Amino acid sequence: MSSVAENNKKKPRRMIPLRYVLTPIAIILVAIFGLIIVAILAPKPAKKPTIIKAPLVEVQAIERQDIRFTIASQGSVLPRTQTNLVSEVSGQITSVNKKFNVGGFFTKGEVLLSIDDISYRVALLQAQSRLDAAKALLVEEQARKEQAEDEWLLTGKSLSQAPVLALRLPQLQKAKADVKAAEADVTDAEVKLARTKIKAPYDAMIKEKQVEIGQYVSTGSTLAMTFAVDYAEVRLPIKQRDVEFLNLPKINQQGESSSKVDIFYQLLGNEHTWQSNLTRYEGEVDSRSRVHYVIAQINDPYSVLSSSEHQELRIGTFVNANIAGKTVADIVAIPRDALHGANKLYLVDDENKLHIQEISILRNDADFVYSHDSFADDYRLITTQMETPVEGMTLRVVGEQQEVSAETASQTDLAETQGDD
Repeated sequence: MSSVAENNKKKPRRMIPLRYVLTPIAIILVAIFGLIIVAILAPKPAKKPTIIKAPLVEVQAIERQDIRFTIASQGSVLPRTQTNLVSEVSGQITSVNKKFNVGGFFTKGEVLLSIDDISYRVALLQAQSRLDAAKALLVEEQARKEQAEDEWLLTGKSLSQAPVLALRLPQLQKAKADVKAAEADVTDAEVKLARTKIKAPYDAMIKEKQVEIGQYVSTGSTLAMTFAVDYAEVRLPIKQRDVEFLNLPKINQQGESSSKVDIFYQLLGNEHTWQSNLTRYEGEVDSRSRVHYVIAQINDPYSVLSSSEHQELRIGTFVNANIAGKTVADIVAIPRDALHGANKLYLVDDENKLHIQEISILRNDADFVYSHDSFADDYRLITTQMETPVEGMTLRVVGEQQEVSAETASQTDLAETQGDD
């Protein structure tokens, strides 16, 4: 009963007037109708003819020339000779040169250090005394031989019939042998005495030193390590494809100057250059990298043997090298930017028509590719990148005034006709 009473108490719903619904719809329809009328009555813009322009490209002439190739490589500067100085006598080191330090420079024959030589001087005196005694005995035996010959001749017989013992020939021969042995002992003692002075075997620089003054060394002890500074070498790797463009010396011409090599490196922001020569090659191919190795020689790398203004080129420096190669005649140098794909060139003729030609590449480097191929006389090389090149298409060349071709003119007329319609 309570629910029925509550329902009876609810008020009836109010009806929305129809004008509130129709009025917005009418406004929207009127606006749409007005826009249509305005669009119909608005003046139409004049249509301009569509002009299709040919692609604009830059070109350069194709020139045949003789080109001397340069082979780039790199490597480290190495000493041409490196030596471990070993003591050939034993004794105490009594003096060392003030330059006997790592980096010290010595000319050939200069004394590096001295070993106590008193025992070797004594040995030399003893050897010389034995030599004097042997020479005196030889003189005595020669006199006895002459006396024996005179006594034999008194018998009335010839010397050829005398026995060797009667003429004392064995005794004389032994005396001569004793003199030679004594002379050898003197020579040996002189050599050992001279070896107490350790001298530079060539113009050298000290790389390592193993001893110091007061130290006792025995025969065979390592004293120092030196390397030659009269010239240095750079071991340069060469790829197989570059070998045919180099003037390599023959096996029986090793050591003779051949190709010029420019060595350069950076030091404190400055580039230093050295002139050198390719003197030899190692004559084999590396089994792992499949490269060849050639040797460039650099004279006086430390600038100590001559009045050179070059910055010193230290052993171990990593350097770059440009090797002068062979001159190849009648080839074309093509900028790498003008090469498309592996071996395609875009060319334009006198009528400004595009031609696409594939070439065979003789060699390439960072900037150019080189080819022996021939090209038509009226062809020019296109250096501009093109998006959709088509064989025979018309092009415009930068810097040239051109008349509109018949094909382009017909395309323009067709566009104007479509605009009028």
